[in-house]
Amino acid sequence: MPFLKKNEKLYLTGLKFENFIYFCTMQAITDFQQLTEYLSQRGDRKRVAVVCAADTSTQNAVARALHDGFIEAIFVGSREAVEQHAGIQAEAEHISIIDAPTPDDAARMAVELVREGKADILMKGLINTDNLLHAILNKEHGILPRGRVLTHITASRIPGYPKMLFFTDAAVIPYPTHEQRVEQVSYISKLCHDFGIAEPRISLIHCSEKVGGKFFPFTERYSEIIAAASEGQFGPCVVDGPLDLKTSCCKESLDKKGIVSPLNGEADALVFPDIEAGNVFYKTITLFCQAETAGILAGTMVPVVLPSRSDSETCKYCSLALSAINA
Repeated sequence: MPFLKKNEKLYLTGLKFENFIYFCTMQAITDFQQLTEYLSQRGDRKRVAVVCAADTSTQNAVARALHDGFIEAIFVGSREAVEQHAGIQAEAEHISIIDAPTPDDAARMAVELVREGKADILMKGLINTDNLLHAILNKEHGILPRGRVLTHITASRIPGYPKMLFFTDAAVIPYPTHEQRVEQVSYISKLCHDFGIAEPRISLIHCSEKVGGKFFPFTERYSEIIAAASEGQFGPCVVDGPLDLKTSCCKESLDKKGIVSPLNGEADALVFPDIEAGNVFYKTITLFCQAETAGILAGTMVPVVLPSRSDSETCKYCSLALSAINA
């Protein structure tokens, strides 16, 4: 698919020339191995402020990313645990450690590193999510700019689907307002562009393909988001909906239902109607399909890796890679 067709406008305000050339020529990344290989070859280490890296899975994920050459690590707190990790110490020239008396102090100090422009990514280690979010969302000293929306984006590689599939929101916003949904589309479109997808196909998910104003009034405003996309508000992309999951990702299902959609059953990204749908989808693909996943918080000054307690070392490593390409 060409990047621009004749007479089409370019909606990439503020994009540097060298990044524009990269955007036009980059091949789409289709799995996490391609992502990490690309980051390693790029040779651009992003600075990651890691809060309380006292757990083995966080330590191992960071050590792996250090070894693969796409991050530098600033460990805030947990000095003893970090200094005892052989893999991390093998990359000593690319790490630094800042002492912090308590987890709350570590969170505050890591957020301050971001505000001072000394860190490109923030990562949660062994600290309660609420404690870290308290520092992130602090109105005076946090890293969520006024007017921005905090949301969660997952990148997944599902066996049987031919490419990466991105979706939002499985972890943060319970019931998105129209304004929040607009921002979700904007963020996920940008992330798809980061992966070299020139014109991502984004589906506004619902349980059917019909607008249901009586019971699902939010679907009535899907048309506004589609119109905004066609006017270039989210950069080059195609948005359609409401569509259910199968018609979004399966052309055969789309054709059987006699539905005409510019997504053509080949969605790159899904915007779920609420956290319940998004979370159930996330848990389903990881449990029953053994999907590989990575997740970040978007809307903040820098990407935030906020893994759950059950996330594996590999998931945390892939989330670091996801944040590195988005930073």
